[in-house]
Amino acid sequence: MWIGWIEFDLLLGDVHSLKEKRSVVRPLVAELRRRFELSVAECGHLDLHRRAAVGASVVAADRAHVVDVLDRVERAVAGRPEVELLSAHRGLHSSDD
Repeated sequence: MWIGWIEFDLLLGDVHSLKEKRSVVRPLVAELRRRFELSVAECGHLDLHRRAAVGASVVAADRAHVVDVLDRVERAVAGRPEVELLSAHRGLHSSDD
C-alpha cells in the first residue's frame, strides 16, 4: 500500500475577509475531492484572509498511481486563476516503511 500527500501554500487573489476566503477555498477543496477522489482539507493559515494551506492525500496499491494523482492535483491547483501557488510539498510512504 502506498500513501501520498501534498500540501499547497496558496496566495488568494482579491480577497478582503475570511468570508471571501471561504468562497474561494471551499469550491477548490470540493472540486479536488470530486475530480480526483481523494481526501482534501484546508489545513493552515486559517486566520489569514489572503493565504491558505490546503492538503490532499491518496492511498493506492502502487507507487506510480499515487505519484500520477499527486501530479495531476498539483497541475489542477496551479491552473486555478483565483489562486497563486506559492509552494507545494509532498510526501510518499509505503506501508512497508
